[in-house]
Amino acid sequence: MLYRQASALTLAVAMGFAFAPAFAEAQDYQFNSVQVEGNQRIQTSTIVAYTGIERGKTVSAGQLNDAYQRILDSGVFETVELVPRGNTLTIKVTEFATINQISFEGNRRLKDDDLIGLIESAPRRVFNPSQAERDAANIAEAYGAQGRVASRVTPKIIRRSDNRVDLVFEVTEGDTTEVERVSFVGNRVYSDRRLRRVMETKQAGLLRAFIQSDTLIEDRIEFDKQVLRDFYLSRGYVDFRVNSANAEVTNERDAFFLVVDVTEGQQFKFGEISVSSEISEADPDLFFDALRVKSSVTYSPVLVENSIERLETLAIRQGIDFLRVEPRISRNDRDLTLDVEFVLTRGPRLFVERIDIEGNTTTLDRVIRQRFKTVEGDPFNPREIRESAERIRALGFFASAEVDVREGSTASQVVVDVDVEEQPTGSLTLGGAYSVDDGFGVTIGLTENNFLGRGQRLSFNISTAQDSEEYVFGFTEPHLLGRDLQFSLDLGVSKTDSSFSEYDTKRAFITPALSFKTSESSLLRVRYTWDRDEMVSRGNDSNGDPLAGPIVLDEIAQGERTSSSVGFTYTYDSRITGLDPNAGFLVQLGADYSGLGGDSEYVKSNAKFIAQRMVFNEEVTLRATFEAGALSWLGNDSSRSIDRYILSPTIMRGFEPGGIGARDRSTIGSGATYDDFLGGNYYAVARFDAEFPLGLPEELGMRGGFFYDIGNLWDLSNVDTSSANNIVGEGGSFRHVIGISLLWTTGFGPLRFNFSKALQKETFDKEQSFDLTIQARF
Repeated sequence: MLYRQASALTLAVAMGFAFAPAFAEAQDYQFNSVQVEGNQRIQTSTIVAYTGIERGKTVSAGQLNDAYQRILDSGVFETVELVPRGNTLTIKVTEFATINQISFEGNRRLKDDDLIGLIESAPRRVFNPSQAERDAANIAEAYGAQGRVASRVTPKIIRRSDNRVDLVFEVTEGDTTEVERVSFVGNRVYSDRRLRRVMETKQAGLLRAFIQSDTLIEDRIEFDKQVLRDFYLSRGYVDFRVNSANAEVTNERDAFFLVVDVTEGQQFKFGEISVSSEISEADPDLFFDALRVKSSVTYSPVLVENSIERLETLAIRQGIDFLRVEPRISRNDRDLTLDVEFVLTRGPRLFVERIDIEGNTTTLDRVIRQRFKTVEGDPFNPREIRESAERIRALGFFASAEVDVREGSTASQVVVDVDVEEQPTGSLTLGGAYSVDDGFGVTIGLTENNFLGRGQRLSFNISTAQDSEEYVFGFTEPHLLGRDLQFSLDLGVSKTDSSFSEYDTKRAFITPALSFKTSESSLLRVRYTWDRDEMVSRGNDSNGDPLAGPIVLDEIAQGERTSSSVGFTYTYDSRITGLDPNAGFLVQLGADYSGLGGDSEYVKSNAKFIAQRMVFNEEVTLRATFEAGALSWLGNDSSRSIDRYILSPTIMRGFEPGGIGARDRSTIGSGATYDDFLGGNYYAVARFDAEFPLGLPEELGMRGGFFYDIGNLWDLSNVDTSSANNIVGEGGSFRHVIGISLLWTTGFGPLRFNFSKALQKETFDKEQSFDLTIQARF
């Protein structure tokens, strides 16, 4: 049976081969001539060269197909056809038309000049449909970068004579695609509300027409990922990562939900801090004493970088070249600490051969070189070069600034290349303002931050309101004589017509000043001020009685007075090098002595201390401010109200400007009673604030606040009060005020509405229960 089955299978296979069709053999060609038809601009020899076919040589069908593809890939022919006719190969082509002109239709947000720079197609070039499609995609991408992801761009052609076309890009811009909601997954320590305040991308709010950060822009989302990582790392969450950031379109397809998936990890603190040295001349104990970082402090890479900078700076002062600090971090998962050993090592012996700067068409080279602490011939320090690059970008003069390092003329030298792209540095500001004290006003500002490419700042500001006008010119040279010394000059004139006083004022001033750092966290500013001011009478009332009381009249009678003073302001800000990102304090001390000529001689000093901390996972901000001032009048004549301190609502809330302090309430013969505030020589105010979320939708941009102020203004020494018959409040008393605030972040700026109630005050005080100001930032 097995034998019979094998014989049958053999017979079947044999019959299959017998009846199968013969395989077709590939056709070969041999051409003695090549003809080209349809070409107008492209020479025949050029087209034949594209084929790569040589006359008289055998060509296979595959090689003929390759020749066809090479002609088509040249990008200059709309159609290509190869027709073999015996020994002759005929090539029929249709050339692409040339572009006569390019135009854009439907674009309003982006101008033609902006779009023309995004495309590669150009007039008098061959029209290429593939290139036109790529150009359309580039235009659509530019609109997408502005949040108009629904925009469409369609390239179309209009046929002209002589094989020419007009290329038209029809643009449908569409509306901006807003981010309706930003939410987070995986966050347990910090709430969605707190993380949204970190991100650049915002939710669409009521003032979405003025806010551009609520549109969906891919590059901004990538930036937000890095910002979130920096936020967590600075708070010790070293394992933090952003798993994904997905944008989901709403059912109406007019907005997006942005969902950010994060993993927070555990918070780490600094463990053991140590310094070891692999260099004989570097004493580790000396370098350890220079460290600010201590154990049990929340870990932050910024603190590690600051420590490295301090140690390398100390090495330069000690004359130790090429010292590098290598942080070696050991992780302790048991107690959630990171031990950091700062190892002092010898880096490669490299020197900076030169610094090459390119791309600065306006800015002078020296302005960029001033951002470098390194000069030609100095030892090369990679960290210092990176920090210099950041300082160049921080200038705000350039759209982009790249700093790279390459090998110099020898192996021991490097060249630092700086490539920048200029951007406009001037601005014109037109705006309006409102103040409860001064009413509505108009503000006009003209500023140039890079005057003549010298890095100097020039500004002119006009501020007019119902009760005041001010015209100020300012000039700043950030590097006087090439040193880290800032020179500034302010001069201006102002006048007031306040509804809170019975006199007007005029003032002109000139203030040159020098500012320089005294340490990493402190700044000293010394200044000279020439000032000429005058109190101007408003005349008499309808009964012929003066509007101002006897003391103010005596002060008005003094006429114009000038002062010539020197002074200083010392500022220490712990946040610059502070160890806690959620807390900080500011100390500011100042004094002015007037008596270098002029009509007035006095010493005026002031002090301010501000401390702030964010609690409850940074949802609530607590702030305490103490402010005080003292005036010691040294001249033989008496001081005036405008020389003494007058408390405004920005210093003591709950009262009108001049609402507390000594007052002239004299009565004259006709029975008229005056009520003029006189100010005081001394004041002290303490302010306590708490800011917290209200639980309202975040797109409203509203937060709540509570405040408590206590303060006093007193003393009229060196004031001639003999003409008055009723002076009140000269000794003063401490007033107590409580209030609530509504903080509203708008497209016009952060506004603060204060509603207050005085718990303790004098009967003659002028209370102000509502105040609207621009929210100040500490």
